[in-house]
Amino acid sequence: MKLVVDQGKCCGHARCNDRAPELFELDDLGYVAVNEIEVPEGMEEAALAGARACPERAITIV
Repeated sequence: MKLVVDQGKCCGHARCNDRAPELFELDDLGYVAVNEIEVPEGMEEAALAGARACPERAITIV
């Protein structure tokens, strides 16, 4: 599973990081720091929770 973050949609609410801090690394301003995240085996539920928490729907599950 991979997550793709649309940096143009991210508004820095950090709700994804609140749900799965081990997956969603933030920059100094509170925005997701990377465009793609490879989800380790066993972390799928945390990844889904983080993606669903985004109010802008900036995170796509691939």
